[in-house]
Amino acid sequence: MALMISVSGIRGIFGTDLTPENLGRFTAAFGAWSSSGKIVVGRDTRVTGQICEDIVVATLQSVGCDVVKVGVAPTPTVAMGVHKHDADGAIIISASHNPEEWNALKLLNGKSEFLDAEEGEKVIQISEEQSYQYKPFDEIGSVEVDSQALDYHIQKILALPYIDQELIASKDFTIGLDPVNGTGGIGIPAILEALGVDTIHAINEEPTGLFAHNPEPLPEHLQDISALVKEKECDLGIVTDPDADRLALITDQGRLFGEEYTQVAAFDFLLDKKPGPCATNLSSSRAAEDIAKKHGQQCHRSAVGEINVVQKMKEVDAVIGGEGNGGVINPDLHYGRDALVGVAMILQLLAERDITADEYRATLPDYEMRKSKMQLADVDGDAILQKAQAVYQDLDPDTTDGVKIDFEDGWVHLRKSNTEPIIRVYSEGTTAEKAKVLADKVVKAVQ
Repeated sequence: MALMISVSGIRGIFGTDLTPENLGRFTAAFGAWSSSGKIVVGRDTRVTGQICEDIVVATLQSVGCDVVKVGVAPTPTVAMGVHKHDADGAIIISASHNPEEWNALKLLNGKSEFLDAEEGEKVIQISEEQSYQYKPFDEIGSVEVDSQALDYHIQKILALPYIDQELIASKDFTIGLDPVNGTGGIGIPAILEALGVDTIHAINEEPTGLFAHNPEPLPEHLQDISALVKEKECDLGIVTDPDADRLALITDQGRLFGEEYTQVAAFDFLLDKKPGPCATNLSSSRAAEDIAKKHGQQCHRSAVGEINVVQKMKEVDAVIGGEGNGGVINPDLHYGRDALVGVAMILQLLAERDITADEYRATLPDYEMRKSKMQLADVDGDAILQKAQAVYQDLDPDTTDGVKIDFEDGWVHLRKSNTEPIIRVYSEGTTAEKAKVLADKVVKAVQ
């Protein structure tokens, strides 16, 4: 596996692909791109986090940047740090849901958003050309430590006009938590306690960076938290990925809420408070449209990727957005996925409607999603996408990102992978069998 370089940063296995050399080169390029401004630096709990942080901070200083270190913190907390310090950008040292041997640099601009394509390509160009300059001893940047970044983040959540701390506290919620040894073990208890939740039963809460199970919050990895919720009679189970920007939920009956339905619930909550459009990506559940229609609003679709959703949100002035991987984007706080504000919104919803998590989940539309792939080998992937568009032209397929075909009872989305010689085939139907039938139908038509 070679180093993965994209407009959002670099990612790889530390010591083989992700080395001190390329960490330094890419960080220097980002520092130069930011015109040697103020940069916030934070990291998740990975074992290699400290050494990566040391390299990143020293390199930023070397190209003249002033650095604000927030230490081990959720990705959305680092993002909020950009606003707090009026910074010119941020570097988040986290490989998100990748295994513990991985690490990465995730880059934010001065608006606290992931770099767009033009910004990212410029950083890549500077890195490849090594057209940055190190400063003399009397021009190197400074370093300050912000130990209050998480508290700032939480206070901003509590200040949202639709979050009622006293109401949530009055419900005496009992919460189960699995932060898979990541920063959610720091951030989620803090926001729960600030909301007046006194009883938290946690597993895998130690922030060691040695993940007790596969860190991606998918159903096959969540048996233990489901059992804990039932055993401890919790009102809700909360699961985060290692950098706590993705949120998955378990109902009070120990059943999976469905990662796709985190943003659906957030949409339902906020559209009830603030009428307006919402936005998500093309591969997210049709339930997002259903909820938008329930509130008399339109759900807009973007290409896959957080920055693409953010750009669509700004384009249509969306009041809420997200991704079906458990990402909630609330622009009242910042334009980034944020599990902490997601937790506050879900608890507020349950408290206001006086309903259990299991009862609430039963009110949402039910769809089943299937994810498969087509191996390309010597086949032209673009030709397959063009054929899909031609075969289903009467259904007016969406070609924003690959080809998405909407059927009456489901949809199929084909898009080329950026990292493998495959076409990803996502499908959704009213049942798992329907999702499979639709995907098989489309694949057969284009092969």
